[in-house]
Amino acid sequence: MTHSTHAFEQDQRNDSILIDINGVLTPRAEAKISVFDSGFILGDGVWEGLRVHPRADGKGVIAFLDKHLKRLFDGAKTLDFQMDITKPELKKRLYNCLDANNAHDGAHIRLMVTRGIKATPYQDPRATITPPTIVIIPEFKRPVAATATDGARLFTVHVRRGYPDGQDQKLNSHSKLNCITACIQAAKANADEALMLDPHGFVATCNSTHFFIVRDGELWTSTGDYCLGGITRSAILEIARQNGIGAREKNFSLHDVYGAEEAFITGTFAGVSPVKEVDGRHISDGRGPMVARLQELYKKYVAEDAASGR
Repeated sequence: MTHSTHAFEQDQRNDSILIDINGVLTPRAEAKISVFDSGFILGDGVWEGLRVHPRADGKGVIAFLDKHLKRLFDGAKTLDFQMDITKPELKKRLYNCLDANNAHDGAHIRLMVTRGIKATPYQDPRATITPPTIVIIPEFKRPVAATATDGARLFTVHVRRGYPDGQDQKLNSHSKLNCITACIQAAKANADEALMLDPHGFVATCNSTHFFIVRDGELWTSTGDYCLGGITRSAILEIARQNGIGAREKNFSLHDVYGAEEAFITGTFAGVSPVKEVDGRHISDGRGPMVARLQELYKKYVAEDAASGR
């Protein structure tokens, strides 16, 4: 992946990682799930992306893990399936997997939970015959250095973030077709990421990250009504409050974006990354003063969380 907001450095260690499938560590080449799994058949499940940061003794700590697990378990409850593992038990499983892979720095985890295996390929949840399938994929995955400095190119797509009575955008489900079609359109426009609008035409979010602009020294981001409750997004808003930076969650249009002093995206994978261009309009030459400041503040914020240990 060289043309994406999630571009990463290649690492040969990923060829031999151990993947946890329902509590069993399995070599990558042998890691498999059933073709009758709800996630494969229907996209019926929830997931989290987790970033590992080292603490002073070198042990890896998953940043903001309690918040991620709360979002995961809330999602499972929304989808009306019962987790057969507690949060402390899942936390232990995650760290056992990290330790087995000696993955303490620069690691990124994909934690996926599906409803379980079906008796037959059918959407009715009552056709599920096993407990949930839980998969933990830890990879050595660092963002390419240019992500933090050079700036991404965004393209506004026609695919909207819809109303919650259709598919609630606050649910981090495996069903991501609206984001995928948005990503395809942006890629066809030779952009790094899609900028998505809400049903009213206001800026909502990106296909895989959250979006901010800087106007008159303030941070603006969407109301959050039509996007996932981002962990990093919330962290940036909290950091702004702690450091006297004005921050608003509000409706704003592409007119406001095109005239912004700076723009940036946030996400668990790369933290805070600048945006240099939206729809061919030049926003900045890359990392501006606000983004540089927020990157440093976010780095300290994560380090404080990692210092609290496991």
